[in-house]
Amino acid sequence: MTLAVVGVDHPNRRPRKQGSIPRRFEIAACRPGEPVDLELEPDNPADPNAIIVLSERGIQIGYVRAERAQLISGYIKSGIEIRAVFQSAEDWGATIRITTDGSVPVLPPMAATAEPEPDWWPDDEWPD
Repeated sequence: MTLAVVGVDHPNRRPRKQGSIPRRFEIAACRPGEPVDLELEPDNPADPNAIIVLSERGIQIGYVRAERAQLISGYIKSGIEIRAVFQSAEDWGATIRITTDGSVPVLPPMAATAEPEPDWWPDDEWPD
């Protein structure tokens, strides 16, 4: 299952051992397929089902979107083994891929990059 990670423009409330690294900066350091951790945050004033997403380095990159947090927090509370990996950085945040059966998540195939238009040619580089 692919999940959206949101709240990436907010500062981290609880600095980790590495200090207060901005979430977008940490997302830029993440690579597809690297493990991420999910932690419940029951004291979150906005959502008691909030789930923090932590990079492999233990730095918060955001939250699981509220629409999925209730389902995923229920899995975690009932002891279902959730494994998660970073999938991709997005303009609005990031995506992660999870499994609920203890297996390693498999990333979906990357989208093919668009070919340039057939009549388009880049300009030669001009010396300054």
